[in-house]
Amino acid sequence: MEAQRRPYIALSVGDPNGIGPEVALKALQSRELRKHARCVVVGPVLVMEDWAERLGLRDALNGVKVVDVVLDDPSEIEPGQIRAGAGRLAMESVARACDLCLSGEADAMVTAPISKEAIKLGGYDFPGHTEFLAERTGAGRFAMMLVSGSLRVALLTIHESIARVAGLITNERITETLQTVSDSLVSDFGIAKPRIAVLGLNPHAGDGGVIGREEIDIIQPALEAARANGLDISGPFPADGFFGRRGDREFDAVLAMYHDQGLAPFKALAMGAGVNVTCGLPIVRTSPDHGTAFAIAGQGVASADSMKQAILLAADIAEKRKATNS
Repeated sequence: MEAQRRPYIALSVGDPNGIGPEVALKALQSRELRKHARCVVVGPVLVMEDWAERLGLRDALNGVKVVDVVLDDPSEIEPGQIRAGAGRLAMESVARACDLCLSGEADAMVTAPISKEAIKLGGYDFPGHTEFLAERTGAGRFAMMLVSGSLRVALLTIHESIARVAGLITNERITETLQTVSDSLVSDFGIAKPRIAVLGLNPHAGDGGVIGREEIDIIQPALEAARANGLDISGPFPADGFFGRRGDREFDAVLAMYHDQGLAPFKALAMGAGVNVTCGLPIVRTSPDHGTAFAIAGQGVASADSMKQAILLAADIAEKRKATNS
């Protein structure tokens, strides 16, 4: 990729009390990354410079533009602590990075981890990045998909309590999510005819209605409707054995019914190098597949592998979308 054609990536620093600034700085030191992307850091300059000094990563910001986000109260920056000011700053950084993409100043955005508790304290009533970005960009349909090489796991419901999951599984939600994921596989991953596997909700996919009827009454009819719309869909498969026998290798993506059903096996298989992709947005957005890791914040021991992969994948998707739209 020629230097002048490297995509611009807006990198929001996440919760400044977590490992976001650390993994961002470490990723920015990667020569491989700089060959494929030009990063713009979105966050408070003073915080990033302080982290770089603390961690001995002073050269990480060399040649990197930092879009400053004002830090109202420096006392709120305390590694490992949940603070309202840190949550507010994290979301202001996300909003600025999103706006850079909407205006065309950046080709994609990558979000370092936020604390859902901190952003709630900071006045943001969103369960996570995905929902916030969907509202800010006006996305009608969106889905979360975790990616590690050819392993791709999308979620029907995202940050929802288990008590609410069954009631959120509807024919419309399934068909819309499958279409969104399929469209992303085509435009963002270059897969002309995606094959998608769908997991059941109940143990053993309901065992013919003995354990539960969601598969019979809702999921199967939705899959038939998706097939009638031209999608290549299989399932519903019992979730417990699907990844154990590596059924994912037979498909381009897997749709899980709820968060932990998909993410627990994904994270076991991805081994710390997974990337979160938001399908259906008018902009490109990825993130590492880990959280703020407050327990190790400020210690300099956090791995930047997932962050590097998130930036590289964002650059790749941005290039694919450009090629598709040109």
